[in-house]
Amino acid sequence: MRFKTLPEWLAWQEQLHPNAIDLGLDRVRRVLKSMALEPPPFRVLTVGGTNGKGSCVAFLDAMLRAAGYHVGAYTSPHLLRYNERVCINGMQASDAELCTAFESVDAVRGDLSLTYFEFGTLAALQIFRRHKIDVAVLEVGMGGRLDAVNVLDAEGALVASVDIDHQEWLGHDRDSIGYEKAGIFRAQRPAICGDRAPPPRLLETARRLGTELQVLGRDFDWRASKHHWRWWGKHGPLEQLPPPALPGQTQYDNAASVIALLEAVQPAIAVSGDALREGLQRARLAARFERMPGDVDVVFDVAHNPAAAAVLARNLVAVPVRGRTWAVLGMFRDKAAEEVAQRVAPQVDGWFMGGLGGPRGQTAAELAKRIHTALPTVMSAEYPTVADAYHAACAVAETGDRIVVFGSFQTVGSILRLARESGTN
Repeated sequence: MRFKTLPEWLAWQEQLHPNAIDLGLDRVRRVLKSMALEPPPFRVLTVGGTNGKGSCVAFLDAMLRAAGYHVGAYTSPHLLRYNERVCINGMQASDAELCTAFESVDAVRGDLSLTYFEFGTLAALQIFRRHKIDVAVLEVGMGGRLDAVNVLDAEGALVASVDIDHQEWLGHDRDSIGYEKAGIFRAQRPAICGDRAPPPRLLETARRLGTELQVLGRDFDWRASKHHWRWWGKHGPLEQLPPPALPGQTQYDNAASVIALLEAVQPAIAVSGDALREGLQRARLAARFERMPGDVDVVFDVAHNPAAAAVLARNLVAVPVRGRTWAVLGMFRDKAAEEVAQRVAPQVDGWFMGGLGGPRGQTAAELAKRIHTALPTVMSAEYPTVADAYHAACAVAETGDRIVVFGSFQTVGSILRLARESGTN
């Protein structure tokens, strides 16, 4: 074996390919064939979209397991440890399993260079085969058309939403990005769009492919009452559904889209109404408006683009506190920090900016300069790291206040680890 520990493997993979992001399917397809992973010995459901992918995967995983399936879930990025990316029946793959799978990929790739994400995707598929799963739920890393998970033909595909993000690779408008997202659709296979205003190129791509597309608000929808909600689609309604376990109004859109997908892929993947209800209540996902209550409430949210920030702002309004709200923010330089801050600013009393390292990182001073350009009058302070910013916010916050940590997975993951280790806020 090339390396003995998971950190050694991951550090090597990060340096293996000259570009951290290099979209395309040729490399993955060649190695997949050498590993005899195509066609896969399990059903595949693929989930893409700008926001909401992780939530949709969580609902699918919980509903499928409630129906008795052995489920593999592949997601990215991770918050605390790489193992989160590969789960079998809700349990994270072990270091040993991941190292063995990485060795399998390395043994057949020859001189072919793979990106970090491509290497991890192939390893996940190998682990799923070894566990003899029934269904794999694969989250698109970026875009869809050229993303590594798109190398497999899905039984059904879901695009949760389409908005502006990753413009350098996907395009600078919703239409271009929608085209990339629609790349996970397949001819004569079910596809779901959870965006109520899908861009024209997504719809055109579905028509050109002959995809059986259903759109939220057009072909299926939902309505909530005080204690339950109702879903309806092509084959009738589902009544008296329990509220989604994941917090926030937007989770009804995500859950409704997942139900539409599972209805569309029957009978190949059959899930009963009881299993849908159980999955709605069992779904779990960290750092999506995750609240850590205390004298000072702490909210963790991985919102890192304007659309996700708008959802965060709505959730803050829906769950008010009697005191002030302090924002702890760290963002990569290729993100629309100005627009993100503008979406959340009406709910924030003061900002604590923290620096992020790495090739995409930026200092707190750089971040603050950008945000002050958009919001000249906001109160803010800058700190070397997001952990320093969090500690400063904790020192200022008083009983009844709230701290909101957001801006990137790296920001939230580092502070979530601190908060969990200390057991306090």
